[in-house]
Amino acid sequence: MTQNEAYAALAAHLKTTGALEQVAGVMGWDQEVMMPPKGDAQRAEQMGALEQVLHARRGDERIGEWLAQIDSTQLDHAARVNVAEAQKAYDRARRVPSDLAEALARKTAAAMGIWAQARKDSDFSGFAPVLDEILTLKRREAEARHEGEAELYDVLLDDYEPGQSGAMIAEILGRLRNGLVDLRENILASGKIVKPLTGSFDADTQMALGTEIAKTFCYDFNAGRLDKSVHPFSSGNNGDSRITTRINPENPFDCLYSVIHEVGHAVYEQNMPAEHAMMPAGFYASMGVHESQSRLFENQIGRSREFCHHLFAKFSAAFGDQGLDAETFYATVNRVHPGFIRTESDEVFYNLHVLLRFDLERAMINGDLAVNDLEAAWNDRFAADFGQKVDRAANGVLQDVHWSVGLFGYFPTYALGNIYAACLFEAMQKALPDTKANIAKGLLAEPIGWLTKNIHRHGRMVPPVELITNATGRAPDERPLLAYLNAKFGDIYGF
Repeated sequence: MTQNEAYAALAAHLKTTGALEQVAGVMGWDQEVMMPPKGDAQRAEQMGALEQVLHARRGDERIGEWLAQIDSTQLDHAARVNVAEAQKAYDRARRVPSDLAEALARKTAAAMGIWAQARKDSDFSGFAPVLDEILTLKRREAEARHEGEAELYDVLLDDYEPGQSGAMIAEILGRLRNGLVDLRENILASGKIVKPLTGSFDADTQMALGTEIAKTFCYDFNAGRLDKSVHPFSSGNNGDSRITTRINPENPFDCLYSVIHEVGHAVYEQNMPAEHAMMPAGFYASMGVHESQSRLFENQIGRSREFCHHLFAKFSAAFGDQGLDAETFYATVNRVHPGFIRTESDEVFYNLHVLLRFDLERAMINGDLAVNDLEAAWNDRFAADFGQKVDRAANGVLQDVHWSVGLFGYFPTYALGNIYAACLFEAMQKALPDTKANIAKGLLAEPIGWLTKNIHRHGRMVPPVELITNATGRAPDERPLLAYLNAKFGDIYGF
C-alpha cells in the first residue's frame, strides 16, 4: 500500500467515525429535549452499544498500520492535523479497555435521568452513588491513559484544553480571582443597589424573542433549531447545529441570554470549514476557544450598553412597559449579585463559580475528595466565596449536568473562555473601529465575520493558545478581562 492509499484509507475511516460520533450527539440531544421519560434505560443500552462500536473503530489495528505507512511531512497541513489527531485517539483507545469505555457510556447515559430526578427532589443522596461510580470509572480511564502527566486530572483536562495542566490553570485563575475579589469589594463599597427585574413573562413570548435575537447574532435556522431543556446546551456541527434554552417565567433574561450564549457555540460550529466536516481538522480548537465564542456573544456584545439599548426596544415591544428606561435596563441586565446558579451568574461572580467546581473536581479525580464529602465541601466553599449559605442541593452541588455525564476537566474551560473572549474583543475593536456602533444597531455580521476569519474557519488546524495569539497579536492572559470588567462595572456602580 502506498502512502496515498494509506492516507485515503485512514481518512475514510476517520470520516465514518466522525459521522457515528455525530449520531451519538443527536441521540444525546434527543435524550435531553424530546425522548419520553421511560426511554432512559433503552437509551443507556443504545449509547453503550454505539460507544462500543466507536471505541473499536478508534482502536482498530488497521489505524496503526496506516499510520506506520504515512510520512506526515509529505502531507498538507490539514492532513497532518488529521494524522496527528488520529494517532492521539488511537493511542488513547488502545490504552482504555473496551469494557471500561462501554461501562462509562452506559453509566453516564443512565446517570442523566438520575441526576435530573435528584435535582428535582433537591436530594444529593439520590445522585451520590451513581456519581461515585462515574468518578471511579473516570479515574480508571485516567490511570489507563496516564503517560507521566503531573497529576491524573491533567489526563482528562487534555480532552478539552490541549496543552494545559491543572497547575497552569490554577495559577492564571488564581491571579484572576485576586482581581475579582478586589472588584467585588469596590462594588459593595459603592453602596449602589441595582434592583432585579420583577413580574411574570409569558413563555411563548420569551421563545419568540429568543428566536429573533438568535437571528440577530447570525444563527442560521436552516442549519439549526431552538428548543427547551433542563440545562441549556448546544449540540451538533456544520449544517446541523442545535441549541436549547430554558424558561423561567420570573426571569426572561435567563432564557434570552442562554440563547445568546448557546448561539455563540452554534455559530462557531456552523462556520467550521465545511471541506473538513467530520474530520479532526474540522473540529473546534478547544473547549476554552469554544467557550470564548459563547461568552463573547453573551457578555462583551450581548451585555454591552450598546446591545442592551438595542434589546430594550424589542423587550419593551414584546412585554410592555416595565417602568424602566434603556440605561436602567442596561444596569439591570448587568446587576451584580452573589446568586446560587452559575448559568444565571453575573460576570463578576461567574468565574468564582467556575473556580469552585474546578478545585472540587480536581480534588476528586486526584483522590483528595470523596463523593460523600462533596456536598459539604461545596457548601463550605460557596459560603466562603459568596457570603451566603446554599439553601438546597438543587441550587448547589446538583445544579450542573456535567459530572453526571462524566465531563471531568471541562469546567475550567469556562474561565479560560472568558479570558480568551476579552482578549479577542479587545483586538476586534482595534481591527473594526465601528464595532460598538454596529452593535448598537443590532448589525453583527461584521464582528462575527471577524471571528469567523480569525477563529471559526481554522477548525483544529491551529493550537488554542497560538490561535488566540494570532488573532490578537499577544499571548492570552487575564489582564484584558480584568480591565474590561473594572471599566464596565466601575461605570455602572460609580467607582
